[in-house]
Amino acid sequence: MNKKKKRLIMRSVILAVLALAVGYTFYSNLTKEARGNLQEGDQAPDFVLTDLSGEKHQLSDYEGKGVFLNFWGTWCEPCKEEMPHMEKLSKEYEGQVEVLAVNVGDSELQTKKFAEQYGLTFPIAIDSSKEVQKAYGVNPLPATFMISPEGKVEKVVIGGLVKEDQVRALFEQVKP
Repeated sequence: MNKKKKRLIMRSVILAVLALAVGYTFYSNLTKEARGNLQEGDQAPDFVLTDLSGEKHQLSDYEGKGVFLNFWGTWCEPCKEEMPHMEKLSKEYEGQVEVLAVNVGDSELQTKKFAEQYGLTFPIAIDSSKEVQKAYGVNPLPATFMISPEGKVEKVVIGGLVKEDQVRALFEQVKP
């Protein structure tokens, strides 16, 4: 193969990669509008999800209590770091702030094993249809929505909460 042919192939590959990047950018921006775009002060979308014990959880049932709504995955390192803090504080704030963890993208078996490994006792639901994830505009994981007793989004935290005092501050923010 001569130099001209190699150069032509290399330029074609670079052009194809650039075209794919531009296409992906357009696609992701267009589909972002279809997702939820929740902001602080918005009413939290109501939903019903079933937890690992088979119990249904509807967000509106928690009216009068603060809600720590956490979207996570078993493979997510920051999720693993924040779970022990969530567990500890869910017991400390019992009856005032409810923790509801929504697993995104894992099987029920993986999620159960994770919950057992970390000794989690708060409700863990699986959003297999990803409808709740879309309604809340969750991407990337973890994502936490602090919901007031009146059902308003008080705080949105994207990324892990690696320190207990970070999690405690969020609980305090929505405690009735």
